[in-house]
Amino acid sequence: MEKRIIVLDTTLRDGEQVPGAKLNLLEKMEIANQLKNLNVDIIEAGFPSSSTGDFESVMKIAKEIGKDGPMITALARAIKSDIDAVYQSVRYADSPLIHMVLGTSAVHLDKKFNKSKEEVLRMGVEAVRYAKTLLPEVQYSTEDAARSEFEYLWQTIEQVVKAGATMINVPDTVGYAVPEEFGELIRKINDRLKNLNHKVLLSVHCHNDTGLATANTLAAVKNGADKIECTINGIGERAGNAALEEVVMGMILRKDYYHATTNIITKQIKKTSQMVSGLMGIDIQVNKAITGDNAFAHSSGIHQDGLLKSADVYEVISPRDIGVEKMELILTARSGKHALNDAVRKLGFEFKSEKDSTEFHQLFLELADKKKEIYDHDLFYLLKEFFGESDSNSPSIELFQLIDFQLVSNNVFPSAVVKVKKGKEILIESATGNGSIDAIYNALEKLTKISVELLEYKTGSVSKGQQALGRSTVQLLYDKKTYSGRALDTDVAKASAIAFLNGINKIVLEHGN
Repeated sequence: MEKRIIVLDTTLRDGEQVPGAKLNLLEKMEIANQLKNLNVDIIEAGFPSSSTGDFESVMKIAKEIGKDGPMITALARAIKSDIDAVYQSVRYADSPLIHMVLGTSAVHLDKKFNKSKEEVLRMGVEAVRYAKTLLPEVQYSTEDAARSEFEYLWQTIEQVVKAGATMINVPDTVGYAVPEEFGELIRKINDRLKNLNHKVLLSVHCHNDTGLATANTLAAVKNGADKIECTINGIGERAGNAALEEVVMGMILRKDYYHATTNIITKQIKKTSQMVSGLMGIDIQVNKAITGDNAFAHSSGIHQDGLLKSADVYEVISPRDIGVEKMELILTARSGKHALNDAVRKLGFEFKSEKDSTEFHQLFLELADKKKEIYDHDLFYLLKEFFGESDSNSPSIELFQLIDFQLVSNNVFPSAVVKVKKGKEILIESATGNGSIDAIYNALEKLTKISVELLEYKTGSVSKGQQALGRSTVQLLYDKKTYSGRALDTDVAKASAIAFLNGINKIVLEHGN
């Protein structure tokens, strides 16, 4: 029998503590609404005593998202004014929760509070008693639990439960724990807690300072935790928190081991990840588990060959499960003939003989040695040249190829002129935009006469130096379907334009000219 694990998302509280990731009210509401679509059980919406703006945003989320939606909570220190701020902001939700935190480790007691164990314990008990006069649901977090002396940690838990706490959260606040040790800690606490009051939920909140937040969280689930606290993309203080998508998909992948499940609608994961990344301005590392751009991209010839035979050879999680259309095979010099021939077929070409296939593979390798990655239009025109324009095996489709562009950057009318080749035809178009890249995209959309919605645009450097190689990626929405494009170039604007055209060319290949 699978145990249902409650998921608290703290992207809007712990996640927003990342320097430079501050959100305005509209952005917080957008993320909170998407967290509701993701079907998280609890949203920790902020730290209302920190500012008037934070108080108002928590209150608005409670009023709008907390109606017929997830439980809404916010963080308080174990002091009356903080608890009042949480209560006044979350009380409008259908299911409000007061969450308070107080340290239990020696370093916190001695250096942060300069108080004795008895004094800090008394503070916690009194805070819980007061919170219970306001709301029935109260969570108590034993900050820095992973570095706390166990018997004092348990004494604290025991006393606050008797005072009325309905959830006990055990944080690894500084990423100190290791999975085996943290799992054993949760097992011991769970055994005692269930004997004390089996209705009280045991929760964990793990930080990623040594890269173990997901592993520690899953170890806790294995050892009895009822609830997990996570953030989207693992964002948060310092090195971040346990990534919601990693923990949830870890449980799904190894349900035979964890015997646990959640209410998360996994097909909403990618959309939520992209939204948080975009609104907070924090890029997702390309090789990040589950939500990174390369999580379902394959360039190794051995891997590509196996995947084309059966996806489960190298993919234990289906990209569709998290809301990604499909895996992506990146053609490089490492790609084998199987992957190349598959790409050729998808472009509408067919080799007459094995000799033709072998000869073309050599041409492909020569091009691949010159370029880091081979895109659809590269392969398409290489095939056109190989087969000849009049060859019956050559499809009539013509793709768009960037010839040149010119940008005018200013604060009044940023504009772009683009020159594109389609077959033997040269097309030129100009447009303005909110910025130079937006102007390029507007010009290309006018020129191609394919109306798309830009869902995502990312660019960044993949090498160093004055001639650094930049990578740009886009996601386009056309006819309710998503198409991605990517490109590499030393000129980021050029890479951005080519990436956009690569996405457009995928639409052309699927729907025709």
